[in-house]
Formats: sequence, C-alpha cells, structure tokens
Amino acid sequence: MPNIPPPFSAPYAPDDADIAARLFPSAHLAPPREARIDRTATRLIEAVRKRDDRLGGVEDMLREFALSTKEGLALMVLAEALLRVPDARTADQFIEDKLGEGDFIHHETKSTAFLVNASAWALGLSARVIQPGETPDGTIGRLVKRLGAPAVRTATRQAMRLMGNHFVLGETIEQALERGKPRAGERPRYSFDMLGEGARTAEDAKRYFDAYASAILTIGKAAGNHPLPDRPGISVKLSALHPRFEAISRHRVMAELVPQLQDLARRAKAYDLNFTVDAEEADRLELSLDVIAATLADPMLGGWDGFGLAIQAYQKRAGAVIDYIHELARAHDRKLMVRLVKGAYWDTEIKRAQERGLDGYPVFTRKAMTDLNYVACASKLLSLRPRIFPQFATHNALTVATVLELSGDSGGFEFQRLHGMGEALYEQLAKDHPEIAYRTYAPVGSHRDLLAYLVRRLLENGANSSFVAQAADYRVPVTALLKRPVDLIVRPDHAHHAKIPLPGDLFAPERHNSGGIEFGERAALDRLLTEVKAATPDLKPVADATPEQAGAAIAAARAGFAGWSRTPAATRAAALEHAAHLLESRNAHFIALLQAEDGKTLDDALSEVREAADFCRYYAAQGRKLFGSETPMPGPTGESNALALRGRGVFIAISPWNFPLAIFLGQVTAALMAGNSVVAKPAEQTPRIAREAVALLHEAGIPKAALHLVTGDGRTGAALTAHPDIAGVVFTGSTDVARHINRTLAAKDGSIVPLIAETGGINAMIADATALPEQVADDVVTSAFRSAGQRCSALRLLFVQEDVADRMIEMIAGAARELRIGDPSEVATHVGPVIDAEAKQRLDAHIARMKTEARLHFAGTAPEGCFVAPHIFELRDASQLGEEVFGPILHVVRYRAETLARVLQAIERTGYGLTLGIHSRIDDTVEAIIDRIQVGNIYVNRNMIGAVVGVQPFGGNGLSGTGPKAGGPHYLTRFATEQTVTINTAAAGGNAALLAGEE
Repeated sequence: MPNIPPPFSAPYAPDDADIAARLFPSAHLAPPREARIDRTATRLIEAVRKRDDRLGGVEDMLREFALSTKEGLALMVLAEALLRVPDARTADQFIEDKLGEGDFIHHETKSTAFLVNASAWALGLSARVIQPGETPDGTIGRLVKRLGAPAVRTATRQAMRLMGNHFVLGETIEQALERGKPRAGERPRYSFDMLGEGARTAEDAKRYFDAYASAILTIGKAAGNHPLPDRPGISVKLSALHPRFEAISRHRVMAELVPQLQDLARRAKAYDLNFTVDAEEADRLELSLDVIAATLADPMLGGWDGFGLAIQAYQKRAGAVIDYIHELARAHDRKLMVRLVKGAYWDTEIKRAQERGLDGYPVFTRKAMTDLNYVACASKLLSLRPRIFPQFATHNALTVATVLELSGDSGGFEFQRLHGMGEALYEQLAKDHPEIAYRTYAPVGSHRDLLAYLVRRLLENGANSSFVAQAADYRVPVTALLKRPVDLIVRPDHAHHAKIPLPGDLFAPERHNSGGIEFGERAALDRLLTEVKAATPDLKPVADATPEQAGAAIAAARAGFAGWSRTPAATRAAALEHAAHLLESRNAHFIALLQAEDGKTLDDALSEVREAADFCRYYAAQGRKLFGSETPMPGPTGESNALALRGRGVFIAISPWNFPLAIFLGQVTAALMAGNSVVAKPAEQTPRIAREAVALLHEAGIPKAALHLVTGDGRTGAALTAHPDIAGVVFTGSTDVARHINRTLAAKDGSIVPLIAETGGINAMIADATALPEQVADDVVTSAFRSAGQRCSALRLLFVQEDVADRMIEMIAGAARELRIGDPSEVATHVGPVIDAEAKQRLDAHIARMKTEARLHFAGTAPEGCFVAPHIFELRDASQLGEEVFGPILHVVRYRAETLARVLQAIERTGYGLTLGIHSRIDDTVEAIIDRIQVGNIYVNRNMIGAVVGVQPFGGNGLSGTGPKAGGPHYLTRFATEQTVTINTAAAGGNAALLAGEE
C-alpha cells in the first residue's frame, strides 16, 4: 500500500511579516543572473510596447479604459451584465445609467486597435444619443421618436460582443477547436475552460458535468498524436460539479463529487489529455485537496501524467500546497501537472476574512508579496521536476524572465497565458526561446455567461500597479517595471498593506471586531466541534416569576439605579468589554446552549455569539464618547452651559427567542451603558440562555443591584411594563405586542415612559433583469431559509422582474432543494427546527392555505418533530400576504419593468419598514428605491464578481452592533427615522482602488 500523506493542514492566515522574513534571504540571485533577468525582461517589455495590433485585445481595452477611471468602471459593469438582460426597457435604462457615469463622448481613443476603436466608437455613439440630464423614463420615449433607442442598444451590445469575441476562443468547443487550429509550423497548446458560475442546483451540476464530458470527447478526438505535455487540456471547476461544495458538507461532497471527478479524469486519461482542477476560494482549499487526493487514489488513473491542479500564489498557503501535492504524487508514483497562477478572487477573500473576524487574511494584501511568493513557489516547483510538471501562468515580463533564469534551461515546464492577453510578450518569447513551450488558457462558452468571468480577469490584471496596466504605458520607465518585489516591500514588517486593517482591527481604534472561525480550516472546525461537544449546558427548568417577584425586581433595580448611574462611564464600558471577552472565551459553551435550547445550527450559533460580543463592545465605545464628560455649550458672558447625558432609571428589557443571546445582550448592555438599571425579561422559550448571559455580565463587573432577571411568559412582561416605577421599555418582538405595550405605557399617569421597539415584518427584496441569478439565489436562500426563516429581518416577499423570473425562481427552488434539514447539532445541517410546536402549527396552517391560493414552486421534506421545510409560493399579487409569516416560507411576485413604482407602493402598504433587499446593476434604480422607501436597513447587491460575501442580506453576519440599537444613548434617534444602507460592491474596482500607486 502507498504511504498516503495525511489530509492537508496548514495555518489558514499566517502572518505576512513571518512569510516575508522567510522569503527575503533567497529573493535575490547572484548579480550575473539578475543581469540576465533584466535583459530578458527588457526585451519582452519592448516587444509589448512596439506591438501594433490591428485587432486589439483585452490589454488594449485595459489601457484605453483604465479601471481607475469612471469610463473603465462603467465599461466593466456593462460587460458583466448587459448581455444577460433580455428586455429592451431594462437594457436601455442600464446603458443610459452606465454611459452617464463616464465621458465617452469626449473620450479620445489612444489605441489603433480595431477592437478598441470599434468599442469606443459604439460607446461614444450611444452616449451622444443620450443627452445629459435626461431621466431614463423621459429619455426612452424621445429616443424611440428619433430612432435612437435601438441604435443605442445595438451599438452598446455590439461593443460588448466585440470584447467577448476577442476574449472567448469560441462559444462552443467545436468553434474553439476550429479557431485554435495551428497555422503552418505552429504547435500551440491549449487548455480549454468550459466556464460558468458554480452550481446552485443539482440540475446545474449535471449540466456542467455533461458539458465537461462532451468537451473531453470532442477535444480528445481532435488532439492528434503528440505525447504529453504537448497535448491539449481541459480545466474543471469543482464548485460547478456540486451544488453544496462547502466545508460543512464535506461528507456529502466526498461521497457524491469524487466519483464524478474520477469519471471525468478517466475520460481525460483515455485521450491522454491535460486535466486540470481549477483553483477555488481559500475556504474551499482543504476540501478541494481532499477531493483531489481521493481522486488520485483511483487505481484506474495509474500511468497517466495528465492530472493537474491550479495553485494560487496570492494564497499564503501556496508553498505548503505544493509540498502536499508532491507528497501525493510520490505516494501514488504519479507525475502531476501544476498550474501556478497569481489569483483571481482577491476582493472576495479580503471581505470574507473581515466578515468572519479571522485572525488574518489567507491572501497577501500587497501585490508585491504575491509576486515574491510566486517566484518562491516557481523555484520550488522547478526543483520538484520531473515528478511535477510546472505550468507558469503569468503575463508579467519580469516574472517570465525570472522563471527562465531559475529553470536553468533544462526544460520540463511550460508557460501559460490567458487567451486575448500576453500575445506580444509570448510571441517574443517564442522567437528568443523556441524551445520553451507555452499554453493558452482559452475560455469557451456564450458571451452572455462569460463576460462576468472577463470582469474577474480585468479586476485581477487591471490594478494600476499591475504589470499589464503599466507595460504599454510609455510614461512608466522600464526600470520601474524591473524593480524586484523584495525591493518594493523593503522590510518584512512592510509586507502587510498599511491601508488594509486586519479583520480584528476593522473598527479600530474605537473597538475590536469579534473573532470568528473559518469552517474551511479543518483544524479550527474540528477544535470547535470538540469543544462544543464537551460543553454540557445546564437545561434545568427555570421557574416563572410571580407578580410579587417581578415587582420586587423592579424595586431592587430602582434602589440600585443611583449607584450605577453615578459609576464612571469608563468603568461601565470596561465591564461591557470584559463581558465581550468572556463571551468569546466561552463561545463553545454558548454555542452548545444556543443549539440545545434554541435549535441554532453551528454557523448561526457562532454568528450570534459574535454579534453579542459586538454589541457589548459597540455600546462600550459609544458610551465612552457620549457619557465620558460634559460637553461645553456656548452662552452669554457670565453664564456657563454644559450638556451631560445620564440614565433615566429602571429599564424593562423584553427580548425574543429568535436571537436569545445577541438581542438580549444588545438591549441590556445599551441600557446599562447609558446608566440605567435593568430588569430583563427573556422569551419564555429561552430562559436558560438569558440566565447564563446575566451571570456572565455580573461576573464581568455589572453589579447585581443594577441588573435583574425575571423569567416568565407574556403575562410577566405585561406586569413589568405596567409597573409605575419604570423609566423605559426596550422591546423586540411582534408588532401586536409592541402596540399593546405602547397602549399600556400611554395609559399611565405621571411622566411619559419611552418605548424603543424593534418588530418584524414582511421584508421584501427586488431583483431586476440586470441581477446575476446566482447572486440572487444565494441571498434569497440565505435570508429566507437559513435560521429556519426565524429572523426578524428574514426575506418574506421576493419581487422578480418577469423577463427573468422563470430562471431565477427555478434556481432558487433548486438551491433550496439542496439544503439539509435536521438536527442543529450536526455540522452539515443548514435548516434546524422552528422554536416550538405552536410555531410549527401556525406555519403548517399557512402552507396549507397557500397551496389553495398560490402557485407552489417548491415544497421541501422535513423530518418528524418541530421542523418546517422550506417552501416557495408564487402569489398573484403582494396583497395576498397580509401578515408576517415567521418561518422558512418564501412568497414570490413577478413584476414588469415599467411597474416598479407599483412594487414600491405594495411594499409601503405592508406597513412594515425593517429591511429591504435590492439586486440591480442600475444605480438610478437603486437610488430611486432608496429615496422612496422608508426602511430601516437596505441591502444593495451590485457586486460584479459573482461571489456574494461579507454582509449577508438581513443580518446574522457577525458584524452587527455597528449602528445604534434599541436602548442606546442616541436619544436624537427618537426624532428621526434611521436608515442603514449596505451596498455590496466587492471586487467592483476595489482591487484597483486599494492597490493603485501603492508601490
């Protein structure tokens, strides 16, 4: 039996300075070798600058419309979405919106390339037809009269197709093979990439599998007789082959995906093709390597040297991955191909690490560090020949020259370039070194599907500091392009980008971000699971308080108010910060408690502990600023005026069961920080969590006299709010109960008692034809079905533009079908139980009614117990949903583009204003909705990458506590409506903006 290495394991986010210190000593070669690198790189740069390509390519477009300009960003957005917009009205609005963001009319074309000139002409023509200041609705009518709308639409779509045609080798594999046929004397190598987004449904995964299998057959039949490595190849994306390619679904992935990958690999072996598994995001790295290791164990793949994988040099674990792959190859006595790339999901990785509160980033934050690591990885790969066949994917002349020097002219490797890029560089390389092979990585598929991929590559290669952006710019001296990465970094402690704080410092210096765990890191997940399993939460019954006990608690809190309100704000804040520390140090205990009493899944429970810690730190930070000292105010001579904030008295805090730790502590800590004493009444379903939270606050330094716990049902809460000695009520729950509390308080004699209430509602989302279906499906499934639909802010009502509704609903239903429903203590569970039998009965009744009144698109299957499976119903009209349905039930309404105003009116008529989601690439549409709708939290997704990360729609993301919450010291918010707008633009030029000019 082969000596198989254990599963891959390496620190997820090691320190940049430590890596730099390790790489620095070998970063420079001997002077003669460095001089040869300079000469080779200079010759390649000169070739790039001399080339006059009459057709033009992606690089020409990057130089013409840089991503640092408004025109470049507008072009990127158009390229990403326009060709998937089916209706003329939305397309016209989209074009007008984007062309209005740049000055295409006066753009002076610098390039002589046909592609660039044609695209610039088309965009300029469109912009000339659209007059400044015209609104979309007004413009469309006038354009039609002068026959301008069809011309605008046609010209702009043609510009996008021109880009796609040059970037995509063929829309079918047959077209790609025909277009890639060698000319006389040539022997080009190709790796065909059958591109598409990752699968969200089983049907998507099967379609991708069939496409890969068909492509292997077609490529193989046309492959000729040359031996490897001089043969064509195909790249496969694991996330396209499985709808739940994620760490928590590992057992399912290994059982279902590995046989599929082995099947495809065997087909590729039959034709002796190069078969490369593409790189995925960092949280999927260990899972990807598990799948690859299991596939390589297939004895039917023995004797074949074509299996390979891509490794990303911007990932800090790249070197460790190379070592692991080499061990696998040696254990199985195989030769493997390894494609070394720099990486394509930088913005996504940065935002994900921040959202998850990790210790650091899995990728480098400085481009120079990626370049430095690329060379180190290249050197390692070259040293592992012939067991490893390195494939160096780069368009950087200095990198190419360095690899050539490191290789020692001994062969056994190849370069790779992306179709449409690097042509001049590699043409010169072929002239100077005909013995060196290079392969073209060729996208294959429809332009509509692939231009989102184009945007990823534009972002990857389009930063102002990238080689591609600078190579043809004569203003940049060649010597600047020859500067070594190590010289740009200067010192190891400069390895981290100064403008990108670590995830824990995201809100510094005001407060620390709560710490999270990456489930894609096996060691961290296993450690957490072990700790949670070892925790034994105390589930002993908690007795309900009698009316006398409730009154006694208020009396005790009133007595404790004086001492607590005079406690310095810094002391109160320190106690809350200590509580946050205790929460995080005992996160496994509270996770176990949340799972046992509230039915939380692992990820939801972890997020709630983080949110609770964030609340503690947020209110501590705000309290220090607002309660630390008096604020002097102007006044007449001889008069002193000062503003000071102080507590009101006894606050009653009534919290819900759906966030029994986070909302409970959010209410309590806000009131405490403001100097109030608190009587906390948790939901009757989750008293044990509240008991543990109160004990933790007492341990952290909150006096028992200032904080009291009273448990019981709604009658207990009614008794507390009716008590004459309270100074305020903070409540989260149903609107009906909030109204009852409001009437109770209003009926009292004496001073007016304020009520701070947060209630649920019929939260809506709007998705127009410019939205990416995969992004919509991800957000809808997360918001409507995760947490069993039991968030106050969960999505209840989805409005989808009818032109794209069928595809979007089909994808959402297919994605919902892949969710696992069951025991929340199981790591692979996505949807746990609803809170109790009464809740299940209400939801079952609603489902039964909807089956008679609406169109059923999906009905999941739930196990016995308090489980309700996800359901999707299509309504004729939004008015059919007259009240909030607190569970995993989604209601969908189609709308026509011209009736958006009626959609907004329908949302307003619900009478709720908690959350709203918007999926659109049209800024004018987004701004009009935000301006019209009075909603507290608006989530806008206009992310251009296709990987939705960071702030999840409608909460539950671990970043809560970043704004005022119920009971906080922001007394002015009682006189205004708060609105938080979150716009997800990850990767929409962020890379270029962050890295521009850093070196």
